Amino acid sequence: MSVPASTPIGDYALLSDRHSAALVSRAGAVDWLCFPRFDSAAVFAALLDERAGSWTVRPSGRAEVSRAYVGDSMVLRTVFTTPTGTVTLTDALATGPGDDPHKLGAGAPHLLTRSVTCTEGTAEVGVEFRPRPEYGLVVPMLSVCDGGIQARGGPAVLTLTSPLPLGLDSDVATGGATLEAGDTLHFALHWAPLGAPAPRVWGQREIAEELARTVAAWQEWSRMHQSYTGPWKEQVHRSGRVLQALSYQPTGAIVAAATTSLPEDPGGVRNWDYRYAWVRDAAFTMDALWVAACPDEAEEFFTFMAAAAATGWTHSHLQIMYGIGGEHDLTERELPHLTGWSASRPVRVGNGAWSQPQLDVYGELLDTAARFEDQLRDRRALCGFLTGLADSAAQVWRRADHGIWEIRGEPRHFLYSKLMCWVALDRAVRLAGHLDAAERAEEWRATRDEIRDSILARGWNPTVRAFTQSFGSDALDASALMLPLTGFLPADDPRVLATIDAVADRLTDRRGLVRRYDTATGVDGLSGDEGSFLLCTFWLAQAQALAGYTARARTTFERAAAHANDLGLLAEQADPRTGEPLGNFPQAFSHIGLINAAWAISQAG
Repeated sequence: MSVPASTPIGDYALLSDRHSAALVSRAGAVDWLCFPRFDSAAVFAALLDERAGSWTVRPSGRAEVSRAYVGDSMVLRTVFTTPTGTVTLTDALATGPGDDPHKLGAGAPHLLTRSVTCTEGTAEVGVEFRPRPEYGLVVPMLSVCDGGIQARGGPAVLTLTSPLPLGLDSDVATGGATLEAGDTLHFALHWAPLGAPAPRVWGQREIAEELARTVAAWQEWSRMHQSYTGPWKEQVHRSGRVLQALSYQPTGAIVAAATTSLPEDPGGVRNWDYRYAWVRDAAFTMDALWVAACPDEAEEFFTFMAAAAATGWTHSHLQIMYGIGGEHDLTERELPHLTGWSASRPVRVGNGAWSQPQLDVYGELLDTAARFEDQLRDRRALCGFLTGLADSAAQVWRRADHGIWEIRGEPRHFLYSKLMCWVALDRAVRLAGHLDAAERAEEWRATRDEIRDSILARGWNPTVRAFTQSFGSDALDASALMLPLTGFLPADDPRVLATIDAVADRLTDRRGLVRRYDTATGVDGLSGDEGSFLLCTFWLAQAQALAGYTARARTTFERAAAHANDLGLLAEQADPRTGEPLGNFPQAFSHIGLINAAWAISQAG
């Protein structure tokens, strides 16, 4: 059976109310929407299977399309130019009432608004509403209500506000109208859980006010929180807004991406659910938020991570990721009824890596804590937890693990994992006074130095002329670029310079984008290949800047940043053959890498 062509990943725009996310295509189709949380079952999932639901509003027939976010917001405006007229479609996930930009989205009503205006001439506008809750498993019952359509089926009720009468054909509602210059129609989709009062029909003025309030809220947040003035200012600010859009307002968690199962290898099995918060991202995110947002967002994320990870269990229970509400059990399962993007099966929800031993988490949490050194006073429970992390790192650093890339092959002695255990103890020594653990500092210092000696002796390969993926390996890995970024070695150390050059020369594709590692070695236990990794390319730019290779750093940065779509959104990876976006989208890691590399280059002069 032939599989219909999937909409390119780069064709999508992100909407967010800081609770959930939607993806809207250039064709005006909402092909992904999760209510009420980022990790909830999708209401529309045509992104992964055209049968799994979507909502389209667009002019009929041929149209040229351009689009942009409104001002400094995450509200999308798409302009369709047809042979007879011009139509503007403005889409938003409503952030709700609230005058405090520090609490953007706190009152989000779980409402997707879509406003269409004819600005010139005339145009036929069509609407197709095809909800499929539970990732397409549920075909809800549609019924006409006063002012719209109600959909019942599964664990929620949806009410579509429509100023147009829509006809029902079993499982889809359709309609259309001819608009003239000056005409505006406001649509809205409201969600409520089963058993709660049914979501209501919204008035036309109400929808317009909700849209205006959402634009204003995003713009006020940007005005108050974004002060970076260095090179690539617009890209850095946009990336800061993307990180804010990927943050879950009730807890401060930041999801790795808005989607699940967009493949790293089209048609392959490297398809993962990224709608969770990784401990690993914490330290990188802290740097990015200090540059592109403000300390409030950084502290919220750290507070979430510390609370989610805190446990009375032993170190073996410290996870690498958590649910956005602090959940620990992220058991992975497959959705066999979905064909996947570009026939990439399986489609997965949950993430099996949650139970993997990955030793770097100790370093990432303690590195993050070091950024909040002044806030750690009088927080005795947190201090005890962080002291326990340092002790755990000292106990486990000699063990093999699954590493930063969460391989599904056999555990190894990955250099990056050893490095982050060194970071854990290095930061613990620095924090010992604030942790009321001065008596532990000497032991931590001794183990830190032992780890350092081991990395220098076993991580450096004189034949390869680089630090390699794991002890005794001759394989390159882009995570070795973290040696100077964490302060383990100065960036001008000859071994670091050689590693930077090795990655740039031998671990890049023909476009100059960096791969994480060579999948042909079989280290990850998976079939197929993957794209080039944008975060790693930004790491290379950052390392080059620290090493004084400023011109090279700029070139590397611009090479990676050029793989953003027309809205400035970055996927996880780029196809090494075509440059097209691959992997989950938009990817927080990629935007974090952009911000941190831009900052490093700005500081290098």
